[in-house]
Amino acid sequence: MLSPATETELSEIVAGAKGPLRVVGGGTRPIGRPVAGEVLTVAALSGIELYEPGALTIVARAGTPLAEVEAALAAEGQRLPFEPMDHRALLGTGGEPTIGGVVAANVAGPRRIQAGAARDSLIGVRFVDGSGTIVKNGGRVMKNVTGYDLVKLMAGSWGTLGVLSEVAFKVLPAPEAAASLSLEGLSPLQAVEAMATALGSPFEVSGAAHLPGEGRTMLRIEGFVASVAYRAGRLSELMAPFGAVTVEEDGARVAEIWRGIRDVSGFAGRAGDVWRISVTPSDGPEIAARTGGEAMFDWGGGLIWALVPEGTDLRARLGAFAGHATLIRASEETRARIAPFQPEPAPLAKLSRGLREKFDPRGVLNPGLMGA
Repeated sequence: MLSPATETELSEIVAGAKGPLRVVGGGTRPIGRPVAGEVLTVAALSGIELYEPGALTIVARAGTPLAEVEAALAAEGQRLPFEPMDHRALLGTGGEPTIGGVVAANVAGPRRIQAGAARDSLIGVRFVDGSGTIVKNGGRVMKNVTGYDLVKLMAGSWGTLGVLSEVAFKVLPAPEAAASLSLEGLSPLQAVEAMATALGSPFEVSGAAHLPGEGRTMLRIEGFVASVAYRAGRLSELMAPFGAVTVEEDGARVAEIWRGIRDVSGFAGRAGDVWRISVTPSDGPEIAARTGGEAMFDWGGGLIWALVPEGTDLRARLGAFAGHATLIRASEETRARIAPFQPEPAPLAKLSRGLREKFDPRGVLNPGLMGA
C-alpha cells in the first residue's frame, strides 16, 4: 500500500506509477466498479491547515478524518452545511471517513434540499493529476490557470481526475435548536404531497423524508429556539389535513432520528443490494413501486433508496425514466457486471473521456471505477 505523508511524496508516487492506482481515503465507500491496481491511500495527508471561524472558512488536508473536522467546527458552534452521510453501516465497512473522500464522492445528507451538496460549500482544492502535477484552484489561490472550474469538477469525480491533497470549505453556524415532525400512515403519494407542501411553505424545512417500512413521514426544522418553536407550531397546523402530527423537540433525539435517515440505517445489515435513485419528486412514488423492493424517500421524494434482491439490474427493471440510478451496495461480481454509475448519453460520455484524457492521460487513477 502506498501512503504518502506529504503532497510532494504524493506527486512523486503518481508521476512514477507504472500501472493503475486504486485511490482511497479512509476506504469507507467502496462504490463503483472494482479497480485492479496498487492501493494509494491519502490517509496520512491529515490535519487542519487553517480554520478561521470569523470568516466561516476551514482548510484541511484530504486525509483528515471527517470526525476531526466536525469536532473542530462544533467547538466553535459551526458545522458543514451539507450534512455528509456516513456510509459505513450501510456498506458494512470500517475505517474513518475522510474529508477528501467526502469531496471525491460529493456526499450530502437530508439537508441537501436546503444547503446543497459538498460541491456547493467547497471553495478550494489542491490535487495531483495523473501526470503527477500539483494543481490548485479556488480558496486562497483564486487564479484558475486551466480554464476549468476545478473546485466543482473534482467534487464527485471519485479520484478519476486527480488525487485530492487539500480541500477548503465555507461553513455555517450550527443552529440553537431543532424539531422533527412526524405523520403516520401516509401512502408514498400522500407523503410526497405532504413533503412538497411543507417544503413550499415559509417555515424553512431542512429535512423531508418518508419511511414506508415504518409508516412515517418526517419533517425537520432548525434555527433559533423561539423560531423553531413558532415554526413547529405553524407547520403542524399546515400538516393537519394530512393527519395527526407528532413533534419531537429534544435535540439529541432529533439528531438521532435524522442521523438514521442520513445514513439509511434502515437498510444496514440486511440482505440485498442497495440502489440510490434521483428523480423528480412527483415521479418518486411510481418509480419506487417499480423497483419491486423496499424503498425510502429523502429530499422531499427526489431521492429514493431501494433495497432489492442481490444481483438485480434495477435499471433494466425500471426502464426509461427521467433521472438516474446508482448501485451503492452490491458484491464485487455484481458491480463488475452492472455499471454502478448511470451510463452517460453519448455527448456527455465524450466530454467525460476528454476530461479524463486531459487530467489523467496515462489512465492510472481509479481506471474503470466510473464505468469508462
